[in-house]
Amino acid sequence: MGQTLAEKIISEHAGHKVKPGELVIANVDVAAVQDGTGPLTVQEFKKLGIDKLHNPERSILFIDHASPSPRKELSNTHKVLRDFAKEYGAVLSDVGAGVCHQRLVETFVNPGEVLVGADSHTCTSGALGAFATGMGSTDIAVAMALGKTWLKVPSTFKIEVTGNFSKGVAAKDLMLYLIGLIGADGATYRALEFCGDTIENMTMSERFTLANMAVEAGAKAGLFATDDKTKEFLKERGREDKFRLIEPDEDAVYERVIKIYAEDIQHTVSCPHTVDNTKTVDELKDIKVDQVYVGTCTNGRIEDLRIVADILKGKTINPNLRMLICPASKDVYLKALEEGLISTFVEANATVLPPGCGPCVGVHAGTLADGEVCLATQNRNFQGRMGNTEGKIYLASPYVAAYTALRGYISAE
Repeated sequence: MGQTLAEKIISEHAGHKVKPGELVIANVDVAAVQDGTGPLTVQEFKKLGIDKLHNPERSILFIDHASPSPRKELSNTHKVLRDFAKEYGAVLSDVGAGVCHQRLVETFVNPGEVLVGADSHTCTSGALGAFATGMGSTDIAVAMALGKTWLKVPSTFKIEVTGNFSKGVAAKDLMLYLIGLIGADGATYRALEFCGDTIENMTMSERFTLANMAVEAGAKAGLFATDDKTKEFLKERGREDKFRLIEPDEDAVYERVIKIYAEDIQHTVSCPHTVDNTKTVDELKDIKVDQVYVGTCTNGRIEDLRIVADILKGKTINPNLRMLICPASKDVYLKALEEGLISTFVEANATVLPPGCGPCVGVHAGTLADGEVCLATQNRNFQGRMGNTEGKIYLASPYVAAYTALRGYISAE
Protein backbone atom coordinates (compact mmCIF):
# COMPACT_ATOMS: atom_id res chain seq x y z
CA MET A 1 0.00 0.00 0.00
CA GLY A 2 1.40 3.38 -1.03
CA GLN A 3 1.93 6.40 1.20
CA THR A 4 0.89 10.04 1.18
CA LEU A 5 3.42 12.85 1.62
CA ALA A 6 2.72 13.09 5.35
CA GLU A 7 3.08 9.34 5.84
CA LYS A 8 6.35 9.21 3.88
CA ILE A 9 8.03 12.02 5.80
CA ILE A 10 6.89 10.79 9.20
CA SER A 11 8.00 7.25 8.33
CA GLU A 12 11.53 8.49 7.66
CA HIS A 13 11.62 10.30 10.99
CA ALA A 14 10.01 7.48 13.00
CA GLY A 15 12.29 4.81 11.56
CA HIS A 16 9.51 2.57 10.24
CA LYS A 17 6.59 2.64 7.83
CA VAL A 18 3.70 4.36 9.56
CA LYS A 19 -0.03 4.34 8.98
CA PRO A 20 -2.80 6.85 9.77
CA GLY A 21 -3.90 6.91 13.40
CA GLU A 22 -0.64 5.41 14.67
CA LEU A 23 1.14 7.12 17.57
CA VAL A 24 4.86 7.50 16.89
CA ILE A 25 8.00 9.12 18.22
CA ALA A 26 9.61 11.07 15.40
CA ASN A 27 12.94 12.86 15.07
CA VAL A 28 12.67 16.64 14.74
CA ASP A 29 14.83 18.69 12.37
CA VAL A 30 13.73 22.22 13.33
CA ALA A 31 11.96 23.52 16.46
CA ALA A 32 10.71 27.09 16.71
CA VAL A 33 8.90 29.48 19.03
CA GLN A 34 7.81 33.10 18.85
CA ASP A 35 7.59 35.84 21.48
CA GLY A 36 4.03 34.96 22.47
CA THR A 37 4.73 31.27 23.07
CA GLY A 38 8.48 31.23 23.62
CA PRO A 39 8.72 32.39 27.24
CA LEU A 40 6.63 29.40 28.39
CA THR A 41 8.83 27.09 26.29
CA VAL A 42 11.91 28.52 28.00
CA GLN A 43 10.32 28.00 31.40
CA GLU A 44 9.35 24.40 30.64
CA PHE A 45 12.74 23.62 29.09
CA LYS A 46 14.50 24.70 32.27
CA LYS A 47 12.17 22.50 34.34
CA LEU A 48 13.43 19.46 32.41
CA GLY A 49 16.84 19.79 34.02
CA ILE A 50 18.68 19.37 30.71
CA ASP A 51 21.64 21.68 30.34
CA LYS A 52 21.82 21.93 26.56
CA LEU A 53 19.70 22.01 23.42
CA HIS A 54 19.72 18.90 21.25
CA ASN A 55 20.40 20.99 18.13
CA PRO A 56 20.96 24.67 18.97
CA GLU A 57 21.59 25.68 15.35
CA ARG A 58 18.08 24.57 14.45
CA SER A 59 16.31 25.79 17.58
CA ILE A 60 14.93 29.17 16.53
CA LEU A 61 13.50 31.93 18.73
CA PHE A 62 11.53 34.59 16.83
CA ILE A 63 10.58 38.03 18.11
CA ASP A 64 7.88 39.00 15.63
CA HIS A 65 4.43 39.21 17.22
CA ALA A 66 5.12 42.42 19.17
CA SER A 67 7.95 43.80 17.09
CA PRO A 68 9.04 46.37 18.21
CA SER A 69 7.59 45.95 21.70
CA PRO A 70 4.75 48.36 22.60
CA ARG A 71 4.83 47.69 26.38
CA LYS A 72 7.42 47.02 29.09
CA GLU A 73 5.78 43.67 29.93
CA LEU A 74 6.37 42.46 26.38
CA SER A 75 9.88 43.91 26.40
CA ASN A 76 10.60 41.74 29.42
CA THR A 77 9.39 38.60 27.61
CA HIS A 78 11.65 39.52 24.69
CA LYS A 79 14.55 39.72 27.11
CA VAL A 80 13.77 36.16 28.26
CA LEU A 81 14.22 34.91 24.70
CA ARG A 82 17.37 36.94 24.06
CA ASP A 83 18.96 35.72 27.28
CA PHE A 84 18.03 32.10 26.54
CA ALA A 85 19.53 32.31 23.05
CA LYS A 86 22.80 33.61 24.47
CA GLU A 87 22.93 31.02 27.25
CA TYR A 88 22.08 27.96 25.16
CA GLY A 89 23.31 28.95 21.70
CA ALA A 90 19.87 28.97 20.06
CA VAL A 91 19.27 31.09 16.96
CA LEU A 92 17.57 34.43 17.66
CA SER A 93 15.54 36.19 14.97
CA ASP A 94 15.10 39.60 16.55
CA VAL A 95 12.93 42.67 15.97
CA GLY A 96 12.72 43.64 12.31
CA ALA A 97 13.84 40.31 10.86
CA GLY A 98 10.27 39.32 10.08
CA VAL A 99 7.45 36.87 10.72
CA CYS A 100 8.59 33.45 11.93
CA HIS A 101 6.80 31.50 9.19
CA GLN A 102 8.30 33.59 6.40
CA ARG A 103 11.74 33.42 7.99
CA LEU A 104 11.46 29.65 8.39
CA VAL A 105 10.89 29.07 4.68
CA GLU A 106 13.48 31.66 3.70
CA THR A 107 16.28 30.28 5.84
CA PHE A 108 15.66 27.23 8.00
CA VAL A 109 13.41 24.47 6.58
CA ASN A 110 14.09 22.02 3.75
CA PRO A 111 12.17 19.30 1.85
CA GLY A 112 11.57 16.06 3.71
CA GLU A 113 12.16 17.57 7.15
CA VAL A 114 10.00 17.73 10.26
CA LEU A 115 9.39 21.18 11.72
CA VAL A 116 7.49 21.72 14.96
CA GLY A 117 6.66 25.21 16.12
CA ALA A 118 4.76 26.79 18.98
CA ASP A 119 2.48 28.61 16.57
CA SER A 120 -0.49 27.23 14.67
CA HIS A 121 0.64 28.57 11.30
CA THR A 122 3.89 26.59 11.41
CA CYS A 123 2.22 24.53 8.67
CA THR A 124 3.36 27.23 6.16
CA SER A 125 6.61 25.32 5.60
CA GLY A 126 4.66 22.37 4.22
CA ALA A 127 4.84 24.09 0.84
CA LEU A 128 8.52 23.07 0.79
CA GLY A 129 7.62 19.39 1.07
CA ALA A 130 8.24 19.30 4.82
CA PHE A 131 5.96 17.99 7.55
CA ALA A 132 5.44 21.21 9.48
CA THR A 133 2.97 21.53 12.31
CA GLY A 134 2.08 23.63 15.31
CA MET A 135 2.29 22.33 18.87
CA GLY A 136 2.07 23.63 22.41
CA SER A 137 4.95 25.38 24.13
CA THR A 138 5.70 22.40 26.39
CA ASP A 139 5.90 20.04 23.41
CA ILE A 140 8.41 22.37 21.77
CA ALA A 141 10.49 22.50 24.95
CA VAL A 142 10.76 18.69 24.82
CA ALA A 143 11.58 18.76 21.09
CA MET A 144 14.34 21.30 21.68
CA ALA A 145 15.75 19.20 24.52
CA LEU A 146 15.52 15.73 22.98
CA GLY A 147 15.29 16.30 19.23
CA LYS A 148 12.14 14.19 19.18
CA THR A 149 8.40 14.60 19.43
CA TRP A 150 5.31 12.42 19.53
CA LEU A 151 2.78 12.48 16.71
CA LYS A 152 -0.42 10.79 15.75
CA VAL A 153 -0.03 10.10 12.04
CA PRO A 154 -2.78 12.04 10.26
CA SER A 155 -4.90 10.68 7.47
CA THR A 156 -4.85 12.85 4.35
CA PHE A 157 -7.33 14.79 2.25
CA LYS A 158 -6.18 15.11 -1.36
CA ILE A 159 -7.03 18.57 -2.72
CA GLU A 160 -6.85 18.35 -6.51
CA VAL A 161 -7.14 21.69 -8.31
CA THR A 162 -7.22 21.95 -12.09
CA GLY A 163 -7.67 24.71 -14.65
CA ASN A 164 -6.94 28.43 -14.76
CA PHE A 165 -8.07 31.20 -12.45
CA SER A 166 -10.04 34.20 -13.69
CA LYS A 167 -8.33 37.61 -13.69
CA GLY A 168 -7.08 38.62 -10.25
CA VAL A 169 -8.21 35.40 -8.59
CA ALA A 170 -5.39 33.63 -6.76
CA ALA A 171 -4.38 31.16 -4.06
CA LYS A 172 -6.02 33.15 -1.24
CA ASP A 173 -9.38 32.99 -2.97
CA LEU A 174 -8.93 29.25 -3.50
CA MET A 175 -8.11 28.65 0.16
CA LEU A 176 -11.00 30.73 1.43
CA TYR A 177 -13.29 28.88 -0.98
CA LEU A 178 -12.00 25.51 0.27
CA ILE A 179 -12.45 26.45 3.93
CA GLY A 180 -15.96 27.72 3.18
CA LEU A 181 -16.65 24.43 1.43
CA ILE A 182 -15.50 22.00 4.14
CA GLY A 183 -15.78 24.22 7.23
CA ALA A 184 -13.33 25.51 9.85
CA ASP A 185 -13.25 22.05 11.42
CA GLY A 186 -13.69 20.07 8.21
CA ALA A 187 -10.15 18.70 8.16
CA THR A 188 -9.43 18.45 11.87
CA TYR A 189 -6.14 16.59 12.46
CA ARG A 190 -5.86 15.64 8.80
CA ALA A 191 -3.09 16.55 6.40
CA LEU A 192 -4.12 18.47 3.30
CA GLU A 193 -2.13 17.42 0.23
CA PHE A 194 -2.42 19.87 -2.66
CA CYS A 195 -1.99 18.70 -6.26
CA GLY A 196 -3.26 19.21 -9.82
CA ASP A 197 -2.07 21.37 -12.70
CA THR A 198 -3.28 24.57 -11.03
CA ILE A 199 -1.04 23.85 -8.05
CA GLU A 200 1.88 22.89 -10.30
CA ASN A 201 1.60 26.25 -12.07
CA MET A 202 1.54 28.24 -8.82
CA THR A 203 4.47 30.25 -7.55
CA MET A 204 6.04 29.24 -4.26
CA SER A 205 4.47 32.35 -2.73
CA GLU A 206 0.99 31.09 -3.62
CA ARG A 207 1.81 27.63 -2.28
CA PHE A 208 2.94 29.17 1.01
CA THR A 209 -0.44 30.92 1.24
CA LEU A 210 -2.29 27.61 0.87
CA ALA A 211 -0.09 25.76 3.33
CA ASN A 212 -0.31 28.62 5.82
CA MET A 213 -4.10 28.46 6.00
CA ALA A 214 -4.42 24.66 6.18
CA VAL A 215 -4.87 25.01 9.92
CA GLU A 216 -7.90 27.25 9.34
CA ALA A 217 -9.71 24.11 8.16
CA GLY A 218 -8.46 22.32 11.28
CA ALA A 219 -5.66 20.51 9.46
CA LYS A 220 -2.50 19.28 11.13
CA ALA A 221 -0.41 20.10 8.06
CA GLY A 222 -0.61 21.29 4.46
CA LEU A 223 1.80 19.61 2.06
CA PHE A 224 3.06 19.88 -1.52
CA ALA A 225 5.21 17.61 -3.61
CA THR A 226 8.55 19.19 -4.48
CA ASP A 227 9.39 20.19 -8.05
CA ASP A 228 11.55 22.55 -10.09
CA LYS A 229 9.90 25.57 -8.48
CA THR A 230 10.83 24.27 -5.04
CA LYS A 231 14.39 23.74 -6.26
CA GLU A 232 14.60 27.25 -7.73
CA PHE A 233 13.31 28.79 -4.50
CA LEU A 234 15.94 26.94 -2.49
CA LYS A 235 18.62 27.97 -4.99
CA GLU A 236 17.66 31.63 -4.58
CA ARG A 237 18.01 31.19 -0.83
CA GLY A 238 21.41 29.47 -1.10
CA ARG A 239 20.09 26.00 -0.23
CA GLU A 240 19.93 24.24 -3.60
CA ASP A 241 21.89 21.35 -2.11
CA LYS A 242 18.98 20.73 0.28
CA PHE A 243 16.53 19.95 -2.52
CA ARG A 244 14.94 16.50 -2.51
CA LEU A 245 12.24 15.09 -4.70
CA ILE A 246 9.35 14.34 -2.34
CA GLU A 247 6.26 12.83 -3.98
CA PRO A 248 3.32 10.71 -2.81
CA ASP A 249 3.10 7.16 -4.09
CA GLU A 250 0.80 6.58 -7.04
CA ASP A 251 -1.23 4.13 -4.97
CA ALA A 252 -1.35 6.31 -1.85
CA VAL A 253 -4.61 5.98 0.09
CA TYR A 254 -6.55 9.14 0.92
CA GLU A 255 -9.41 9.53 3.36
CA ARG A 256 -11.08 11.98 1.01
CA VAL A 257 -10.44 13.48 -2.43
CA ILE A 258 -11.75 16.97 -3.12
CA LYS A 259 -11.68 18.15 -6.72
CA ILE A 260 -11.85 21.87 -7.45
CA TYR A 261 -11.95 23.64 -10.81
CA ALA A 262 -10.08 26.94 -10.76
CA GLU A 263 -12.54 28.53 -13.18
CA ASP A 264 -15.26 28.16 -10.53
CA ILE A 265 -13.40 30.26 -7.97
CA GLN A 266 -14.43 33.90 -7.64
CA HIS A 267 -12.93 36.70 -5.55
CA THR A 268 -13.73 35.31 -2.11
CA VAL A 269 -13.94 36.99 1.28
CA SER A 270 -14.26 35.59 4.80
CA CYS A 271 -16.78 37.59 6.81
CA PRO A 272 -16.79 38.15 10.59
CA HIS A 273 -16.18 36.29 12.79
CA THR A 274 -15.11 32.92 11.33
CA VAL A 275 -12.89 32.02 8.39
CA ASP A 276 -15.48 29.63 6.94
CA ASN A 277 -18.13 32.38 6.75
CA THR A 278 -17.32 33.06 3.10
CA LYS A 279 -19.00 35.13 0.42
CA THR A 280 -17.96 36.51 -2.95
CA VAL A 281 -16.95 40.14 -3.39
CA ASP A 282 -20.06 40.69 -5.48
CA GLU A 283 -22.16 39.87 -2.42
CA LEU A 284 -20.35 42.40 -0.24
CA LYS A 285 -20.13 45.58 -2.31
CA ASP A 286 -22.09 47.64 0.24
CA ILE A 287 -19.58 46.98 3.05
CA LYS A 288 -17.66 50.17 3.83
CA VAL A 289 -14.16 49.73 5.21
CA ASP A 290 -12.22 51.79 7.76
CA GLN A 291 -8.85 50.04 7.48
CA VAL A 292 -7.10 47.88 4.90
CA TYR A 293 -4.18 45.75 6.05
CA VAL A 294 -1.77 44.02 3.66
CA GLY A 295 0.88 41.73 5.12
CA THR A 296 1.31 38.80 7.55
CA CYS A 297 2.65 35.29 7.07
CA THR A 298 -0.23 34.66 4.65
CA ASN A 299 0.19 37.48 2.12
CA GLY A 300 3.15 39.64 3.05
CA ARG A 301 5.61 38.32 0.45
CA ILE A 302 7.15 40.33 -2.38
CA GLU A 303 4.73 38.85 -4.93
CA ASP A 304 1.81 40.08 -2.82
CA LEU A 305 3.28 43.57 -2.49
CA ARG A 306 3.84 43.73 -6.25
CA ILE A 307 0.16 43.03 -6.89
CA VAL A 308 -0.87 45.83 -4.53
CA ALA A 309 1.68 48.31 -5.89
CA ASP A 310 0.63 47.64 -9.47
CA ILE A 311 -2.97 48.56 -8.61
CA LEU A 312 -2.05 51.58 -6.46
CA LYS A 313 0.57 53.03 -8.82
CA GLY A 314 -0.17 56.70 -9.53
CA LYS A 315 -3.30 56.69 -7.35
CA THR A 316 -4.14 57.54 -3.72
CA ILE A 317 -6.19 55.51 -1.30
CA ASN A 318 -9.73 56.54 -0.39
CA PRO A 319 -9.59 59.42 2.13
CA ASN A 320 -12.21 57.72 4.31
CA LEU A 321 -9.93 54.82 5.24
CA ARG A 322 -6.35 54.09 6.26
CA MET A 323 -4.12 51.49 4.69
CA LEU A 324 -1.33 49.61 6.47
CA ILE A 325 1.29 47.56 4.63
CA CYS A 326 3.71 45.26 6.43
CA PRO A 327 6.39 43.23 4.61
CA ALA A 328 6.69 39.71 6.02
CA SER A 329 10.47 39.86 6.44
CA LYS A 330 13.51 42.08 6.15
CA ASP A 331 14.38 40.45 2.84
CA VAL A 332 10.92 41.23 1.49
CA TYR A 333 11.23 44.82 2.73
CA LEU A 334 14.61 45.28 1.04
CA LYS A 335 13.29 43.84 -2.22
CA ALA A 336 10.27 46.16 -2.07
CA LEU A 337 12.61 49.12 -1.55
CA GLU A 338 14.80 48.03 -4.44
CA GLU A 339 11.80 47.73 -6.77
CA GLY A 340 10.30 51.07 -5.71
CA LEU A 341 7.21 49.49 -4.19
CA ILE A 342 7.63 51.30 -0.87
CA SER A 343 7.63 54.66 -2.67
CA THR A 344 4.43 53.66 -4.46
CA PHE A 345 2.76 52.81 -1.15
CA VAL A 346 3.85 56.02 0.56
CA GLU A 347 2.81 58.16 -2.42
CA ALA A 348 -0.60 56.47 -2.31
CA ASN A 349 -0.90 57.57 1.35
CA ALA A 350 -0.51 54.07 2.78
CA THR A 351 1.51 53.53 5.96
CA VAL A 352 4.40 51.07 5.79
CA LEU A 353 5.15 49.12 8.98
CA PRO A 354 8.39 47.33 9.96
CA PRO A 355 8.61 43.60 9.14
CA GLY A 356 6.67 41.46 11.58
CA CYS A 357 3.16 40.37 12.46
CA GLY A 358 1.90 43.93 12.85
CA PRO A 359 -1.83 44.40 13.57
CA CYS A 360 -2.76 40.77 12.84
CA VAL A 361 -2.57 39.58 16.45
CA GLY A 362 -4.02 42.77 17.93
CA VAL A 363 -1.05 43.66 20.10
CA HIS A 364 -0.10 46.94 18.44
CA ALA A 365 0.20 48.92 15.19
CA GLY A 366 -3.35 49.02 13.88
CA THR A 367 -5.82 48.11 16.61
CA LEU A 368 -9.40 48.76 15.52
CA ALA A 369 -11.80 51.20 17.17
CA ASP A 370 -15.27 50.14 18.29
CA GLY A 371 -17.44 49.25 15.31
CA GLU A 372 -14.67 49.64 12.74
CA VAL A 373 -14.30 47.35 9.73
CA CYS A 374 -10.94 46.08 8.49
CA LEU A 375 -10.28 44.16 5.31
CA ALA A 376 -7.04 42.24 5.80
CA THR A 377 -4.89 39.73 3.93
CA GLN A 378 -4.23 37.81 7.14
CA ASN A 379 -5.49 34.32 7.98
CA ARG A 380 -7.89 34.84 10.89
CA ASN A 381 -10.86 37.07 11.60
CA PHE A 382 -11.93 35.80 15.02
CA GLN A 383 -13.72 38.31 17.22
CA GLY A 384 -11.08 40.46 18.92
CA ARG A 385 -8.27 39.26 16.65
CA MET A 386 -7.09 42.78 15.86
CA GLY A 387 -7.30 43.96 19.44
CA ASN A 388 -10.96 44.92 19.77
CA THR A 389 -13.93 42.61 20.18
CA GLU A 390 -16.11 45.39 18.78
CA GLY A 391 -14.20 45.41 15.49
CA LYS A 392 -15.08 43.44 12.36
CA ILE A 393 -12.49 41.73 10.15
CA TYR A 394 -12.96 40.57 6.58
CA LEU A 395 -10.25 38.40 4.97
CA ALA A 396 -9.32 38.68 1.30
CA SER A 397 -6.50 38.56 -1.23
CA PRO A 398 -3.98 41.37 -1.85
CA TYR A 399 -5.80 42.08 -5.14
CA VAL A 400 -9.10 42.71 -3.35
CA ALA A 401 -7.33 44.63 -0.60
CA ALA A 402 -5.79 47.07 -3.09
CA TYR A 403 -9.05 47.81 -4.89
CA THR A 404 -10.87 48.10 -1.56
CA ALA A 405 -8.32 50.69 -0.43
CA LEU A 406 -9.03 52.76 -3.54
CA ARG A 407 -12.83 52.45 -3.47
CA GLY A 408 -13.52 52.66 0.26
CA TYR A 409 -15.73 49.56 0.19
CA ILE A 410 -15.07 45.89 -0.53
CA SER A 411 -14.25 45.69 -4.23
CA ALA A 412 -12.26 43.77 -6.83
CA GLU A 413 -12.35 46.37 -9.57
